[in-house]
Amino acid sequence: MPDAPAVPASVRVNPGEPPLLAERPTADGAGVETDKAKANDSLLPALRDEIVRLQQRLYAEDARSVLLVLQGTDTSGKDGTIRHVLGGVTPSGTKVAAFKAPSTSELAHDPLWRVHAECPERGKIGVFNRSHYEDVMAARVRGLVDEATVRRRFRHINEFERMLVEEGTTVVKCFLHLSRDEQRERLQARLDDPERRWKFRLGDLEDRERWDDFQLAYEEAVRETSTGWAPWHVVPADRKWQRNLVVAQLLRAALQAMDPQVPAAAEETQGVVIPP
Repeated sequence: MPDAPAVPASVRVNPGEPPLLAERPTADGAGVETDKAKANDSLLPALRDEIVRLQQRLYAEDARSVLLVLQGTDTSGKDGTIRHVLGGVTPSGTKVAAFKAPSTSELAHDPLWRVHAECPERGKIGVFNRSHYEDVMAARVRGLVDEATVRRRFRHINEFERMLVEEGTTVVKCFLHLSRDEQRERLQARLDDPERRWKFRLGDLEDRERWDDFQLAYEEAVRETSTGWAPWHVVPADRKWQRNLVVAQLLRAALQAMDPQVPAAAEETQGVVIPP
């Protein structure tokens, strides 16, 4: 099996720099020099194998964790990314949280209350399918929060993520960058497929009418919250295989940098022979 490729530097948003989403490609342009067949048949499996190996060490070490944040517009492929990147990881070593509209109880607390409760414990890889960024992206576009609140939440998010990192959680943030045309095709495919039509809602059309507003909200949120301790990565998402490959590269790189260590076996287990 071939060596899996390294993380493309072009997807990272450096702190203090604008992400310039309108100028970033939604297909290609991520430094991925391969094709769909090779990515799916050899490169992605190699990355998954390495992620599984490192996750097992992370679980055994039981000292740190990883949080993978997947954010993007509808149909950008958050569910598909999770299936293809983490499909081989032991369920006991992962935790996936999908954030929908907050409940009455959740609204009675601060916006990060429900988020903190879903963060991975030590030894696990946690995944946010949508995330705390909904409160400064979608909620902002829909007029549910004012500008002063958005500014305050940017600061709270940065401080929250700094706390997670300082307490041993590596945060990997991926914005799945989808084009308007590709989203239209995927929404239409949902409508045309009786098995997937249930996923479509009329609100999807309303959000498409606000496409430019959403892009501006994404642009500012990424700019204001790409930090040295938790930078954003803008992942081209029009090609599903490329999206999966880049996210897998980022997760593998994060785990490699952590270099989790398997603890030494208890001394009393040395020389133990299991009887027949």
